Amino acid sequence: MGKRSGYGAHSTAEEVAQGIDAKNLTAIVTGGASGIGAEVVRILAKQGARVVIAARNKEAAERARAAMEKELPGASVQCMELDLASLASVRGFVEDFKKSGLPLNLLINNAGVMFCPFSLTADGVESQFATNHLGHFLLTNLLLDTMKETAAKSGIQGRIVNLSSVAHTTVGYKEGIRDLDAINDRGSYDSKKAYGQSKLANILHANSLAVMFQREKINITANAVHPGLIGTPLWRHSAAMKLFVKIIYAGKWKSVEQGAATTIYAAIHPDMADVSGRYLADCQEAKPSKKALDPQLGKKLWDISELLVSRASA
Repeated sequence: MGKRSGYGAHSTAEEVAQGIDAKNLTAIVTGGASGIGAEVVRILAKQGARVVIAARNKEAAERARAAMEKELPGASVQCMELDLASLASVRGFVEDFKKSGLPLNLLINNAGVMFCPFSLTADGVESQFATNHLGHFLLTNLLLDTMKETAAKSGIQGRIVNLSSVAHTTVGYKEGIRDLDAINDRGSYDSKKAYGQSKLANILHANSLAVMFQREKINITANAVHPGLIGTPLWRHSAAMKLFVKIIYAGKWKSVEQGAATTIYAAIHPDMADVSGRYLADCQEAKPSKKALDPQLGKKLWDISELLVSRASA
């Protein structure tokens, strides 16, 4: 484990960001229209960063942007449409972003869904795996050249932050990442286990990126974070589970402001310079599951992800 940060479960994103100048940074935050994502956008903008809200609901994103600009005159926030459940939408978003000519220092893969009933996306992929992992997998891969170029020209280290969850240790399929056919199988689907699988995928993805960046001497880091238990709209598919967890973990729930703290810590805090391939919780390095540290499972996930992406573009 690394050194203690001085922050903890009750720290807010604003406290973590205090005194940090982000004026030279450009960030993309997926799911930045509400919940933790909106608070991450607000704090980054407050510290001077140029922020792109990438959201499925463009109207909600515009409302969030307007509220932030009212609170923070001069803030640089813009909205772009992105539906992570659609690989065509991901490609369209990246094409539009690249046309803008903007640099990219920070990619915050924040958006997600939780405990959804079984459904397949238009690409034929189970919706939680598609939204929480596969869309972000493709988004990240397509933006890497821009991030590499930005890091090389600016001399500022790029950072990728994947939003995971402690659920990767508490719920999930026994094999961690299921075989390709099983991922999309309605008969054996379990909404809780599928969520745990997707959150495990977020960590394995970050770890694989970190290894690649180190091997290729690329000045970008990749880390995964657990934001904590927060009463966001993510729970809309499981009110009963939310009540149960609230009772079991009474006193451990966080506000949105506290939930965004670890993401902000990973994204802009000086302590995280050159730190890559880690899993963070409460603004500290934490210990993920054994499966999250398994490079073979990471390779399996990468191979499955590439195959699903190639099928969608065929």
